[in-house]
Formats: sequence, structure tokens, C-alpha cells
Amino acid sequence: MTIGIVVADDHEVVRTGFAAILGTQPDFTVLGTAADGAEAVLTCQQQHPDVVLMDVRMPGMDGIEATRRLTSAGSAPRVLVLTTFDLDEYVYDALRAGASGFLLKDVTAERLFDAVRVIAAGEALLAPAITRRLISEFAQRPRPKNPKELKDPGHAGGPLAALTPRETEVLRLIAAGLSNTEIAGRLVVTEETVKTHVSRVLSKLGLRDRTQAVVVAYESGLIVPGAGERSA
Repeated sequence: MTIGIVVADDHEVVRTGFAAILGTQPDFTVLGTAADGAEAVLTCQQQHPDVVLMDVRMPGMDGIEATRRLTSAGSAPRVLVLTTFDLDEYVYDALRAGASGFLLKDVTAERLFDAVRVIAAGEALLAPAITRRLISEFAQRPRPKNPKELKDPGHAGGPLAALTPRETEVLRLIAAGLSNTEIAGRLVVTEETVKTHVSRVLSKLGLRDRTQAVVVAYESGLIVPGAGERSA
């Protein structure tokens, strides 16, 4: 399988550098580059890549708005956000907009190759430690406004109403930053069982990956930053 890639960054050296490095891999095809968000959206509409490396801070349309427009499309590419700082406040907005993960711009070539393949395969590029930092960032932001959903996110009509109790528990543990292996140990089930639960959670909630699951868990009130891992 060949992975089609678009690189969006307003710095020409960065943009062409990533494109050249990615072009060395036999399973990668760089379909185009873009200097801003608007150009990234247009290039993706024309080239239909599997993965977009998206800078956040670009002139005109930034990477967040470009990500939002791309991921709202029917057959959207997966977006891998590029940032200079791992706690860049804009990264979290990009994840909310539908990005599947993020990388630092000083990433090694091998790490970059692995990241693109992970994203293309439909996985989220968020290590547990980064997930915990994501939740920590959420703690500094406005809480969900609906008190009923905050109290009971699984109530009739609530955002998590479609989930079974076990699926809700798996979502809560994902949002707490646990890996599939750690969740399996916590629930005393096999890792394959956990993978099945995760797949069902994503399917029922209409989510693309674990990254969006973390966002939903927070914004529905299932996870409350600073409150530990209490059961919902």
C-alpha cells in the first residue's frame, strides 16, 4: 500500500525538507505541498492524500481551520499536526478540530516515518503521557455547559447513551491515558477484548480515533481533570 502525503507549512525550508525526507520511503508518495491552510485544503481536494502533515501557525487560514475543514469532509485525510513545542496551546485546538495526533518539528526521520504509517493505519498518535497532558490542558479550559450531561453523560439522549457500561468504562480509561495493555490489566480481560471494545466505542460515537475519544470523554463530563480515575 502506498501512502499519499501532503505537507503544509509556511516555512519553505521546513516544507521542502519534510517532503524530501518522506520521499525517500518506497511506500510514501508526496502528492503536494502547501504554504498555508487554504492551499492545504485545495491541494487535498485535488490530490486526495491519506495523511496531511499540518503546521498550526500559518498566515491566512491557519492549520486548525484547515484541519476542521478537511476532517469534516466525507473521505477526509488524517491530519498529523506539526509543532515546535509539545505543549503548544494550539495543538489542543487542532485535536478538537479532528487531528489524529501531533509531532515536534525536530522529530527524527525514523520517528516521522513511523508516525505517518501509524496515522495512515487509522491509529491515533498520542502516547499515554501526551494524553494525560491533553487532559491537563482541558482542565484549564471552559467546562461543558450542560449540567445534566456533566452529571450523567450516559443519560437518555446524552452523548454516551449508546455505550454499554463496559464500553463507557473503557472510554473512561482511554481518556485517563491508559494503553490497551493497561486497560486489559485493569479490567482483567485480554488485549483483543479491549481492542474490540475500543472499536465499538469509536463506531458508536462516530469517532475517527482515540484522540477524538479523549476529547469526547472530557467534553461529555465522563472525565473530570484533577478528579482521578473514579468510576462514572
